[in-house]
Amino acid sequence: MFDLNSLNPQQRAAVSHTEGPLLLLAGAGSGKTRVITCRIVYLLQQRGVSPRQLLAVTFTNKAAREMRERVEEMVGGKAVRGMVIATFHSLCVRILKANIERLGYKKNFSIYAASDQQQLVRRLLRDEIADATGKDAEQILWQISAAKNRLVTPGEFQSSSRDPVSCMTALIYPRYQKELKAYNAVDFDDLLVLTVKLLEKNPDLLEHYQQLFRYQMVDEYQDTNPVQYRLLKLLAGGHGNLCVVGDDDQSIYGFRGADVETILNFERDFPGTRLIKLEQNYRSTGNILAAANAVIKNNRKRKEKALWTADGAGNLIDYLICADDEDEACRVIERIHAERGRHQLEYADFAILYRTNSQSRSFEEQLRYENIPYVLIGGQQFFERKEVKDIIAYLKVLLNPFDEVNLLRILNYPKRNIGAGSADKLIRYSAEAEEPLWTILQQSERVADLKPRTHEAIAQFVALLECYRQRFQQPREMLETLREMLEELKLAEEIYRQENDPQKARRRIENQAEVLNAMASYLERDPEPSLAGFLDKVSLLDDDGPKQNDKEKKLAQNAVTLMSLHSSKGLEFPVVFLVGMEEGVLPHKKSIYETFDIDEERRLCYVGITRAQRQLVLLGAQQRRKYGQLEQREPSRFLVEIPQELLTRSAGDKPPVGTPAEQEQSASNFFSGISQLFGD
Repeated sequence: MFDLNSLNPQQRAAVSHTEGPLLLLAGAGSGKTRVITCRIVYLLQQRGVSPRQLLAVTFTNKAAREMRERVEEMVGGKAVRGMVIATFHSLCVRILKANIERLGYKKNFSIYAASDQQQLVRRLLRDEIADATGKDAEQILWQISAAKNRLVTPGEFQSSSRDPVSCMTALIYPRYQKELKAYNAVDFDDLLVLTVKLLEKNPDLLEHYQQLFRYQMVDEYQDTNPVQYRLLKLLAGGHGNLCVVGDDDQSIYGFRGADVETILNFERDFPGTRLIKLEQNYRSTGNILAAANAVIKNNRKRKEKALWTADGAGNLIDYLICADDEDEACRVIERIHAERGRHQLEYADFAILYRTNSQSRSFEEQLRYENIPYVLIGGQQFFERKEVKDIIAYLKVLLNPFDEVNLLRILNYPKRNIGAGSADKLIRYSAEAEEPLWTILQQSERVADLKPRTHEAIAQFVALLECYRQRFQQPREMLETLREMLEELKLAEEIYRQENDPQKARRRIENQAEVLNAMASYLERDPEPSLAGFLDKVSLLDDDGPKQNDKEKKLAQNAVTLMSLHSSKGLEFPVVFLVGMEEGVLPHKKSIYETFDIDEERRLCYVGITRAQRQLVLLGAQQRRKYGQLEQREPSRFLVEIPQELLTRSAGDKPPVGTPAEQEQSASNFFSGISQLFGD
């Protein structure tokens, strides 16, 4: 049995409030997991509630498993037998398995995986478009999923624009849903949608589950979407014993359909709600929390709260003004060396957080140059990403046209009328003639059974490679040559054509642009540059390093952690480097110029700040490479929101690139901008 006195006053109030709706605003590092666990134990031991009447909903299987394990440690496994701790989807499977016949399905329904869904949509598409592709199907499925999460039915769906995908979705969605039911199948989004429909259409069933799950708890409530919200509102009807735990200041998944309004409007939607704020932080120092509070208070829509700690102010926050992105990476590695020596820290005590995964490139390079172990969370290592490998494959073939692995990779990428069938004929002819594939491509007229347009495409491909092979022999022009080659290949257009998600397409194109930045960095460092030298460097960087995908295993390694701000939520590190503190990076240019949603960007910054336990280092660059060229940068607006007395500032030692006069003017403008920002 746990002791209520071991909790702080707000935590005790949250644990002991058992009747009626409860909104638990749990700030970062405030011990919310402990509170949820203790509340379950309190209901079981102090209120005599049957475990069968308890329902706890989480967003991941891992979170559900950990919650159950914690409760079992406190009260024993037998005491929680029958209690439901589940994700939204697994809860809905449980309800549908017992009752789906009321919706006209059979109990042994199938749950279609992504591949099953795509196969069905492709078949439906072929009835309309003879040459429909898998990418077309993915785009339509993405729109169908978004519609279901908003509870938009096939009959209600209307194309929001005149683009072909939206129009085709309006046509396919009703047929897709009809076919699913004919096959006695559902997809993952249907699990929630059909459960809501089932409960709304069957009052007796709704009352049964309301009484069965008399005490309900939901973690990470700020991340719920409309269909999840509707389900919770239905289940909590009648008794109203719904406890939701979340933090509107950490709502950062709007791109997944999460709606921060669900937590902001909870008191309106559930009259009689008791609001309890968990503001005492057990993770970070006072100065770090003061900075976080100062930033997040500028959001327009939020529940007022302010984190505090009883553990003292701690160190000031360092703001390092770097010359460029390469200098930014060097400064981070210098600090890692210094902090390890000064405080006897392990590599695992450090985290480098950034807004977009494409920012990892310069840090990965520098860490490997210094032989510092690191793990990359939430993404592939830079030179393992497909869009990057495609460019490197072109460069490897330009250096060595007899590299058949990479030659085959680029032969029809982007598409140029040399399909798989034609490639197979070329390969077989090469094998029979015992000549390299490159030789056969140069003399493709020898392969008689190819179509004329294929011969023409091969000739153009060979000419393109020969042209750029000659140009790359001029070392100092390699950057401009690479830029022009990428423009001629139109790889960015190919990515937009392939990707159904515009945001993902933009990220992949940003990664391609980073190859230009990598080459620019190489040209600066190497006094005798060459294409071979650049590829040797890339090969060494891509030769080893962590390749595990399991987040838990990665974090268990003694290595520096690199991750995006989105991936960092829920984690903590003694020392955090929050990099790219510039306009257009954090906040991201998309939020500034397209969505105008600065609030979510500010919440991302808040999440990043509150990952730090003992030391927070903010970094920004005076100039940053874009497509290999340096551009002037402005400090992030979030920097001015941090009180000046919390910051120590230092400029980088590396001067900006350019003439002395340009360097002096650049530095003058930058520091003038800083002074103006902090003087407002």
